[in-house]
Amino acid sequence: MKSILLIGLGRFGRHVAMKLNELRHQVMAVDIQEERVEEVLPFVTNAQIGDSTNEEFMESLGVRNFDVCIVAIGDNFQSSLETTALLKELGAELVVARAARDVHAKFLLRNGADEIVYPEKQLASWTAIRYSSDHIFDYVQLDDGYAIFEVSVPEEWDGKTIGGMDIRRRYNVNIMAVKREGKLNPNISSQTMLSGKDVLLVLGSHKDIQKCFHI
Repeated sequence: MKSILLIGLGRFGRHVAMKLNELRHQVMAVDIQEERVEEVLPFVTNAQIGDSTNEEFMESLGVRNFDVCIVAIGDNFQSSLETTALLKELGAELVVARAARDVHAKFLLRNGADEIVYPEKQLASWTAIRYSSDHIFDYVQLDDGYAIFEVSVPEEWDGKTIGGMDIRRRYNVNIMAVKREGKLNPNISSQTMLSGKDVLLVLGSHKDIQKCFHI
């Protein structure tokens, strides 16, 4: 369990709060608008109405005591920038800031952000990849070149074993797990036989996975 300071409770911040609650983390939520704070009260440990660009207010939160500080402000870049810088000045251990554009990310990183998230950009990329293929059900980007994909089993693999097709050597992708009838099984081996109804969790580069699964 981690203690997290979440600043900015718009749509993105609210969804972050809900997920953190689901994961059972302790969350202090902050926003300048009272109605936004009230909306997240069921999902957070504590909440404060206040201006995150105000040094006195931020000092009162004890930001250095949180494991992670997330700046989720999306409607006012100046406030996001000032908040990020102030958090670092006050001794925040890890500051994660939301950015909408690359230029925003550069300024945030220069002014105290340790890491950047791009909600719109990342969702746009996921949507484009997910819905431009009939074989991809989901994917998680690991870096610029590699990702974990959830894909259907090609017809020509039906009834064959992983080892028999020598998938890793031939295609340079790793099968991490097999999902069968909705149940994920990570305990696979070279003797695991595949069915055309299975779904695979595979790790590899975009190029290799596209070639392997005819995406």
